Parts: sequence; structure tokens; C-alpha cells
Amino acid sequence: MDGSTYPTIYDEYLMPTYDFENIETGEVTEYLMSWKKLDEFKEQNPHLKQLIGTPMIVGGYGDRVKVDGGFNDVLKKIASTNIDTPMGERHHSKSPKEAKTRDVVKKHLDLQKKK
Repeated sequence: MDGSTYPTIYDEYLMPTYDFENIETGEVTEYLMSWKKLDEFKEQNPHLKQLIGTPMIVGGYGDRVKVDGGFNDVLKKIASTNIDTPMGERHHSKSPKEAKTRDVVKKHLDLQKKK
């Protein structure tokens, strides 16, 4: 951003921000500009050093973010082929017969481990 125009709401959502430290004063300033203008800005301001940080990525808000129904279907397919894993126990829906069979198998495995 060259200072001649003010950022719009559109710019704030689509333009990345870059942090620069003034080598002479140590002051850190945030600039809003496109990727294309970044190289030009660095050439015009040799007294500024770009600070590299971690990007702020937001996947959702709140503590309960719902996932897509299609993703749940994929999880169920994976769980049905990996029934004995924690994921299988969580996402695989068992029939009553299958549940009883698993309980009997676990019981006998526990008895064999005790011997």
C-alpha cells in the first residue's frame, strides 16, 4: 500500500499483511499489500526488514464446529475397515450381534492374558 489510498473492507479480507522492522529504530509496523507489490516495496524500503511469523489460519469459530456430512461418510467407511482401532470404535455403528461378538472376544482375550 502506497499511502495514497485507504484500505477497504474488501482489501482487509483478501490482502495479506506483512510485518516489517525498521533497522534504524527497531519499530515494527504492519503493512497491507498484495504479493505482487511486496518485492517492489522491499526494494523501495531497504531500511525495513521483513519479519517472518506463523500465518493466522482460522478453520472455524467456537468450540463446536460441525463437519460436513460427506466427511462423516468417509470417516464411517474408514472406520468400518479398521474396526479395532479407536477410530473404528468411535465411528463404526455396530449391530447388536456384532457388539456381543466383540464383547465375547475381548473377554476371552483378557482371560488368556491373565494366564
